[in-house]
Amino acid sequence: MKLAIFDCDGTLVDGQAAVCEAMEAAFAEAGLPAPPRTSIRRIVGLSLPQAVRALAPDAQPDQQAAAVAAYKTAFRSAREDGRLEEPLFDGLRELLNGLHADGWTLAVATGKSDRGLGACLAGHGIADLFTSLQTADRHPSKPDPAMLEAALFESGAQAEEAVMIGDTTFDMAMARAAQVRAIGVSWGYHSIDELLEAGAEAVAGTIAELKELLDG
Repeated sequence: MKLAIFDCDGTLVDGQAAVCEAMEAAFAEAGLPAPPRTSIRRIVGLSLPQAVRALAPDAQPDQQAAAVAAYKTAFRSAREDGRLEEPLFDGLRELLNGLHADGWTLAVATGKSDRGLGACLAGHGIADLFTSLQTADRHPSKPDPAMLEAALFESGAQAEEAVMIGDTTFDMAMARAAQVRAIGVSWGYHSIDELLEAGAEAVAGTIAELKELLDG
């Protein structure tokens, strides 16, 4: 058994603009000042309620709840209107197909919702490649290890047979908590130094480097 568990935003797909635009709309709807986009990018990967609390720690609970609801509405509207752009990073499709052909079991652990992840993977025609999909709808936010523990259970894998691939410190800390290998990617939201400090055994700068690390 070889199990590769991928984060989604910032690892598989580039959803930076979509996340920032939805968060700005959500904060406006809740009557809160929009956070800087640099701050929004820092919280990608957390579950939505936790992300909003991190961005607006001094807001009232009802304002935070309103922002969460408004974000969901804004993101869903963008998808339904055809304005949502979450392109796969170059080379990811080929990597996933190659891993699948080589006998890897593939999974996703993401702060997205079930609906959001399902639509994203289906839109790229890669949903059938994944055996296990773990989202924020059914688990505590990263870095809690619950998503990885569920992916291991559903895939029938042991922790030592799995690797978590992600772009944030939340992913690396989650892997460490689940006693799973952690490999970072440099094309997402947190820096190489941050990923290594959070527990990454290595950080891939290209798809080819990621493939080498997985093969190793």
